[in-house]
Amino acid sequence: MELNELYELARELEAAGAEHYEEVCQQIYDYAELGEQEFQSSAYLKEQLEALGFTVTAPIGGLPTAFRAEYGSGHPKVAFLAEYDALPGYGPLKDQNGHACGHNWIAANTFGACDVLRQLYDRHHFTGTIVYMGCPAEEMLGGKVNMVDAGCFDDIDAAMQIHIAGGTETKLAGQSLAIDSVEFTYHGVSSHAAGAPERGVNALDACYLMFDGVNALRQHVTPDARIHGVITNGGLAPNVVPALASSRWFVRAADRKYLNELTQKVINCARGGAMMTGAEMEWRYFENSYDNMKLNRTLIDAMAECMKAAGVENINTAEEAPRGSSDVGNVAWVTPTIACNMGIGNTDGAECHEESFLCNVIGERGFAGLHKAVLSQAFLALRIFTDADMQKELAGQKQAILAERAAR
Repeated sequence: MELNELYELARELEAAGAEHYEEVCQQIYDYAELGEQEFQSSAYLKEQLEALGFTVTAPIGGLPTAFRAEYGSGHPKVAFLAEYDALPGYGPLKDQNGHACGHNWIAANTFGACDVLRQLYDRHHFTGTIVYMGCPAEEMLGGKVNMVDAGCFDDIDAAMQIHIAGGTETKLAGQSLAIDSVEFTYHGVSSHAAGAPERGVNALDACYLMFDGVNALRQHVTPDARIHGVITNGGLAPNVVPALASSRWFVRAADRKYLNELTQKVINCARGGAMMTGAEMEWRYFENSYDNMKLNRTLIDAMAECMKAAGVENINTAEEAPRGSSDVGNVAWVTPTIACNMGIGNTDGAECHEESFLCNVIGERGFAGLHKAVLSQAFLALRIFTDADMQKELAGQKQAILAERAAR
């Protein structure tokens, strides 16, 4: 069967399952569980996939809410990166969780793509393995980092994700910055700040001096680098020399190798604060370290064609300067990966993470975009499953990625 004929059959299957995919989107939205606490969400998704005949392995990656669901056998193995954690701080009292980043939408569009492909597989239109990868805690931890480190993506030939975005433009070549999340703690000696200041070792001063050092360092970093921190503990009373002070920092750069160097310079700034005050300093990574996104032009160009076929408009394939950070970047350093942002069509200026964006991840607008995302991913996966030349190209790219990763 020709590819265009497969696309038409996929459209019919997607339309038949549309209501189911919307139900999945709504259910995960209603659960609204935070990262590493998505017990209902992950259980529901596993149950839904098992009902379709997928073989589910759980937990994986050392994370209780991570799982892998497979259908088919052999290579190529195409993974769909599902997310399902919510964010805190919504509602009138700012005490409610909400899917303002649209991870419920991602969980559902990946589910729909896998269901469409499952039915095409059963009709013997391609061979290979469909992999629904349940990836928890993108917001709070970066669960994909744990999963990559545990080898969960080692056998994957290509991976994809479509993230919801505000506005009307769909961006396929957005980059992300590598990031290290570092906490510094200073231990000093408390004393009466007025009565016996000479007996004290001021941990807060050490913290301030670290900030001064980092501010000086900013003059000598590449334009893509970002260093930003907050003091999380600065003492308890003005008349007591602080014996404990701490700060947390995000250090970002467009290249992991350079970021490793930059993080060491930030650590040296922290050491300087300790040396100047006599305080003791310790540091640790308080969240997973993300790699920068490695763009894959083969998948970007193919996805652009697939999205057009799925009815997506205003598609931008130009490479953009990196801004934020994502744990999808770590996956991209193991296997060819595409992670793109689909504009949902709102014109009110609302963006992901904002409470005003919640209405876009469900309802008429959210569901309309959901179906286009399902088809876009199904179409791209069909190309990978049926095109031997593309399979060979991606296999070569994977080997090159792994070699480059090993050399960093």
